[in-house]
Amino acid sequence: MLANLEVIEVLEHAEKLGKMITESEDFHIYSKRKKDLYQDSEATKLMNDFSKMKEHYEDVQRFGRYHPDYSKIMKEIREQKRELDMHDTVAIYKQSETQLQGLLDDVSEIIAQSISPNIKAPRDGIALKDTGSGCGCGSGGACGCQAS
Repeated sequence: MLANLEVIEVLEHAEKLGKMITESEDFHIYSKRKKDLYQDSEATKLMNDFSKMKEHYEDVQRFGRYHPDYSKIMKEIREQKRELDMHDTVAIYKQSETQLQGLLDDVSEIIAQSISPNIKAPRDGIALKDTGSGCGCGSGGACGCQAS
């Protein structure tokens, strides 16, 4: 029974920590930038276009260089990704997302190291990256790589 009470106490502290993070300046900046991103019609169009192109990209990936439109799709996906990444609202949002991810990474590392120096904590959002699609987004879908 004592172990259960300790677990409950740890979970309560984790909830408090989560609340502290959501009250942080980094989180508020991130939230505002996310709202700005989805209110920007041009950015939304670019994300939707990229998502549609990603479907073609995934089809090409199944067949590789043997797909008849391989070169065309590969070129177009890179161009659309670059256009998306260069859009001011998207770039500002990604910057705030990276800042918040840094805070979360630091907290994870402090917790892990306080338990044991042998425990590994993910850095740079590695646990959230879409390593299978090759879209290079690395933002957990914020750029439209993954269906939301």
